[in-house]
Amino acid sequence: MLVALVIGMAVFEALIVIVANAIPPGQLFSGRGKGTPSAFRAFSGSSGDVSIASYPGLLGAGLVHPFWIAMQLTAIGALAAAAVAADVESGTIELLIVRPVSRNRLLAERTVALGLAALALNAAATLTVATGVALSPDIHRDVPLSGVFAAGVMGCGFALCLMGPALAVSAWGRRRAQVIGATIAIGAVGFAVNFIALAWSKAAPLRFISPFHYYTPGDALAQGHVLWPQLGVLVGVGALGLVAAHALLMRRDLSP
Repeated sequence: MLVALVIGMAVFEALIVIVANAIPPGQLFSGRGKGTPSAFRAFSGSSGDVSIASYPGLLGAGLVHPFWIAMQLTAIGALAAAAVAADVESGTIELLIVRPVSRNRLLAERTVALGLAALALNAAATLTVATGVALSPDIHRDVPLSGVFAAGVMGCGFALCLMGPALAVSAWGRRRAQVIGATIAIGAVGFAVNFIALAWSKAAPLRFISPFHYYTPGDALAQGHVLWPQLGVLVGVGALGLVAAHALLMRRDLSP
C-alpha cells in the first residue's frame, strides 16, 4: 500500500508541475487571480497573500488538493487503526500482550512506523516538486527551492497533526472504523470547514479549528521559509494526541 501511495503522490505532483510549466497560472485562471473569491485561498494553501493564479498558489494547490489529502488520510488512517484498534477488534491483542512486549514499546514502535510512512509520502511530494522547480526557470523565479522544502516541512507537521489524534482514538477504540472515521473528520471535514469559513464571513471563526488554517504550503512556497507559528500549532496538536494515546493505552482494558 505504501509503495503505491508514494508512487501515486510523486506522479500527481509531477503532473501539477507539468501543468504549471506548460500553462502560466495567469492564463489558466484568467488574470493572476484578480477578482477570484476569497474561498479560493483554501485551494492554494494560503492564508490570503498568495493567489491560486500564481506559481506558488498553483503548486500549493497540489499540496492541498483532495488527491493529496486522500493519500495522507489513507496511509495515516490505515496504519493508525492497525496500531491498537485493529488488534483489539480481531482479538489478537491478547497474543501480543502475553509476550514480553510492553504497551510502551508496542505504541512506540507502531508510532515510528506510522511516522516513517507519513515522512515517505511527504518526501515523495517535496522531492518531485523540488525537481520540477529546479528544472523550470520560469517557476524558479517565483518559487525558491527553500520554499519547496519549507512546504514539505509544513506537510510533515500536518501529518503529525493527523497522526496524534488518530493514534489516540486507536488507543481508546475497539474498531478500525472508529480510527478511520476520526482521521477523515480531521482531514476531509477539516478542509471543508476551512473552505466554508473562507467563503462565508459569518463562519470565519471556524477556520481556527481546521488544520488547513495552519497548514499553508502556498505561503511557505512564496516566502521561502517555514511558517513557525503555524507549524507549532500543527506539531502541538499532534504531540497532545500522542500523549493522550499513551495515557489511554496505559489505562485501558485490552480484552476483546
